[in-house]
Formats: sequence, C-alpha cells, structure tokens
Amino acid sequence: MHTNVDTLFDRLWDKYVAITPSAHKIHALLVGEENSDSIVNDHVAFRTFNLDKCRLDKLAAHFLALGYEAKGDYDFEAKKLTAKHFEHADLTKPKVFISELRVEELSEASQAIIHKLVEQMDESITTSETFLYSGPQWSLSKEDYDTLLNESEYAAWMAAWGFQANHFTVSVNHLSQTQSLVDVNKLLKEAGFVLNTSGGEIKGGEDVFLAQSSTMADKAGVEMNEETVQIPSCFYEFAQRYELPDGKLYQGFVAASADKIFESTNAK
Repeated sequence: MHTNVDTLFDRLWDKYVAITPSAHKIHALLVGEENSDSIVNDHVAFRTFNLDKCRLDKLAAHFLALGYEAKGDYDFEAKKLTAKHFEHADLTKPKVFISELRVEELSEASQAIIHKLVEQMDESITTSETFLYSGPQWSLSKEDYDTLLNESEYAAWMAAWGFQANHFTVSVNHLSQTQSLVDVNKLLKEAGFVLNTSGGEIKGGEDVFLAQSSTMADKAGVEMNEETVQIPSCFYEFAQRYELPDGKLYQGFVAASADKIFESTNAK
C-alpha cells in the first residue's frame, strides 16, 4: 500500500486523465492552463462489487492506512448500492466515496457474469500499492458487457473499467470568490460540455449544505473479444459546500444527489 497520500492521489489522477482528457480542458477553462495546480479536489469516488475478494472494505483499507476515517453510510435502494465516505484528519486532503454493488440483488444471469469476472482476480492485488488504479482484473466479453448493461449501468461500468477513480471533483469553494456552481455550469455549457441533467443540472443546494453538478463521462476504448468498444469512461464533478449552523463547512454527502451523480457514466 502507499505510504504517502499525495503520491496515491497523483497516481489516481494519472490513470483518470488517461481516459478522461476533458479534465485538462476543464482546468484550463476554470483557472487557465498556467494555474491548473490551483484546482482543489473535493473528493474522489470508487466503485466495486460486494464479493469477498473486492468488497468495499478492501478499497477502504488503503485509505484507512493513510489516516482516513469512516464518516458516513449510504444506501441506494433502486441502484442496489451500499456506500461509505471517508475523511482525513487534514481536511485539505480529498474526501473519498466508495460504493459497492449488492450483487445478490441482481438477476441470476448478471450474478453469474460478475462471479465469473471476480473469480479471475488474484486476491493479492488488493493489498498491492497499485490496486486502486489497477483497472479490471479480468477479461470481459462484449456479450457479458451488454447483458450487464441491460440490467445495471453500474455493473457494466465496473466490469469494463475495474478499479480506478470514476471521478474527481472540483471544489467550487476554492475557485475565485466570484464563482458559484451556477457560474461554473454556465462556463462549461458555453464551452460545449454536456452536463448530467438527471435530477436537474444542480443536485442539492444550500438547504442540504451541498450543491453538486457533473459532466457526462468521456468515452474511451475497452478491449472486448479482441475488439475495441467505445464506452463511457469517467466524468468530472463540481461541488459547492455551505456552512453548517456552527460555522463549519459541511463535509458529508447527500444520498439523493449522489444517486443522480452515478448516472454521469450511463451509456444509455
């Protein structure tokens, strides 16, 4: 496992931008190319299956070892997901949101496919330094991808992309004082970016102490049956946090909003 949290996030970013080239364009749009390093990352998110080899706790262990603590628990009933978020004692470090698919709630056909994929994993990879950006640990056929996609966008994405951050998040609070999430969305749309409109362009708001928006995922190629299939890869999120009554910024997540953010990687 990594022993330096900043190095881990650097490696996660490298893997992310390799299949999400729009991230560089978004940085240039928001702060200019020369100020790209000034972007503050609010959080990163990961996906997995709730099978023993790769369940949520296997991913979380890498962050717990770096000083993170579990903070919030979430249930997404319709999407059959369980999730947790983690925070570092140093609040300048990004928060981490990890979800897992409750495989047993899917159809027998989808369950069989996912078990077949995970059985191909070498379990030792889960303690490797590279695990959180190692990608899929299995071979996936186009037929199996399509079967999963017809039932669960989440399952299909996870089967195709495996272990890596599925999004990074710009902290709108750390942009220019004149910029709000509304301003950011306006800039993005004027530049031709397509936003996730499920549940509205902005999910949440000051009343729940967190407002979020996101682009729809880029597309990138995945090898399936010796053919390269172009499918949604990763997206960029934008978060604006508001003060709680005690004057501190809200650090958690809003399940109703996160439910819609998941749809940023939808293929349909």
